[in-house]
Amino acid sequence: MRALLLFALPMMLQVANAAERTRPSGRIVIQTDDVARFFSVLDASGGKPSADDLQRGYLHAGTDALRSFTDSRIGSMDRLANAIQHKPALFAKARTCATALPEIRERAAKALDRLGTLLPSARFPPVTVLVGRGNSGGVTTPDGVVIGLEALCNADWMQPDIGDRFVHLIAHEYVHVQQPGASVDVAQPTLLYQTLLEGGAEYVGELISGQPANAHLRRWTQGRECALERQFARDSAGTDLTQWLYNGAGDETRRGDLGYWIGYRIAADYVARADDKAGAVATLLAVRPEIAPALFAASEWRPACGSVENR
Repeated sequence: MRALLLFALPMMLQVANAAERTRPSGRIVIQTDDVARFFSVLDASGGKPSADDLQRGYLHAGTDALRSFTDSRIGSMDRLANAIQHKPALFAKARTCATALPEIRERAAKALDRLGTLLPSARFPPVTVLVGRGNSGGVTTPDGVVIGLEALCNADWMQPDIGDRFVHLIAHEYVHVQQPGASVDVAQPTLLYQTLLEGGAEYVGELISGQPANAHLRRWTQGRECALERQFARDSAGTDLTQWLYNGAGDETRRGDLGYWIGYRIAADYVARADDKAGAVATLLAVRPEIAPALFAASEWRPACGSVENR
């Protein structure tokens, strides 16, 4: 199935390339000015900015995305100042990632351009890289994608290469912008539905950037596929996400966010089995709770070692 998928992808991109993009690649906006402003305030204060320093030099002078992110994730400049005081190593390491931003911007812009090729209906709101207080590496909003430099810079467990880590997560989050379901809160979504949302973003993110954001899960899951996939098959109709999604990094006993890995595999099977590959990608990204079971059935995905019933 994987070989068939790799054969089909160039064909999908070639066909989609003939379609008109909603925004040309030259207008893809990746904003990093908030990062420069943050470190300017940090340096001017000797590494110990007050909340007022941050309010004037960082927040008031910053982007709309920073103000929105402050409301939803940072909380206040008081909380950010407190984080800087108590976690100086977090922000010292973030500075090393800031130096990589020019290359990251270039690579990410090329990846997002490929999204416009693959999905002619794609929207292109801005990507904003900023500095938070370590509690959010990436978030999708109606106005675009926001990346927390300091949080992602310290997520070495995802991918060791800084550029890869940023580019693949930006691609993943940007695919969420294209998913109507990602912007709608569903009361008690099933594990299957939420896994298809995340798996679709992982799969299409790989198409445009070269790897899924959670590529580290491939190594850990080797040799564990049978037990994991059978467990997922048993859990998929339920609404308990805690073993599979949004449960942190985990450890070598059990990694977190394994639903991303399962969802990627289901998404890949779904597209590989479709005659119309580009249409299948569009349908995958448009998944909603009511069509998730039918999409899952069409993928013909099964646990690698056979169904639960065949144990």
